Amino acid sequence: MRFRRKRCVPMLAMAALLGMTAVPTRAQQNQHVVSLSDLTIDAARPAQARQADEEAVRTLLSSDPGQKALKSANLAYKQVDKAVGQLSDADLAKLAERSRRAQSDFAAGRISDRDLLWIIVIALGIIVLALALR
Repeated sequence: MRFRRKRCVPMLAMAALLGMTAVPTRAQQNQHVVSLSDLTIDAARPAQARQADEEAVRTLLSSDPGQKALKSANLAYKQVDKAVGQLSDADLAKLAERSRRAQSDFAAGRISDRDLLWIIVIALGIIVLALALR
């Protein structure tokens, strides 16, 4: 009986120590690698980027040269506006980059009204093509 007690006491002590180190404390449970606010910000980024891209394309299309291009292509602004909302994120990002570049070049005087009209007509073609292939 003494032999069993001598053997069991150290084993129970080791089991208790291992048990205490394996159980996380309350502070460890509440501590996360990424905070909730960081996750919220990261989750909102794609939606903000898409909204900015849509705004860039719509700004170009609502400009005077954009309206002229829509009329020359026999398209209504409402139809194109609806189509812009249906583009994939990748297509919309490419189109938004082109429209931002066209607007900055036009504002800087690097391109003429005619060149801007061609850019807008090509952008409209991309929109129609992207929607037709879906």
